[in-house]
Amino acid sequence: QVQLVESGGGLVQPGGSLRLSCAASGRIVSFYVLGWYRQSPGKQREQVATITGGDSINYADSVKGRFTISRDNAKNTVTLQMNSLKPEDTAVYYCNAVWKGSEYWGQGTQVTVSS
Repeated sequence: QVQLVESGGGLVQPGGSLRLSCAASGRIVSFYVLGWYRQSPGKQREQVATITGGDSINYADSVKGRFTISRDNAKNTVTLQMNSLKPEDTAVYYCNAVWKGSEYWGQGTQVTVSS
């Protein structure tokens, strides 16, 4: 079992920045695909960014050039740096870990972009 705990959400003005962190425990996740997803009220959960064990990265088109995902295998963490935030980035952000058919989710952290 893998437990994922997100932190770093909050309220920020448009154009601002936030840094989300996800700490994994229970197993070493060096080989896992780690990712961030988000869900807004009335919408389906969508992929924001993923990073493989080999550091191959994918971003949703809506966040390219503004968000950066990174991982620290020594600390068993994955981070999402979010810059130039827009109101449409408002959502609950979830950390995700996948390895050989097993998938784990964090409890989510709220990000609100509003003036």
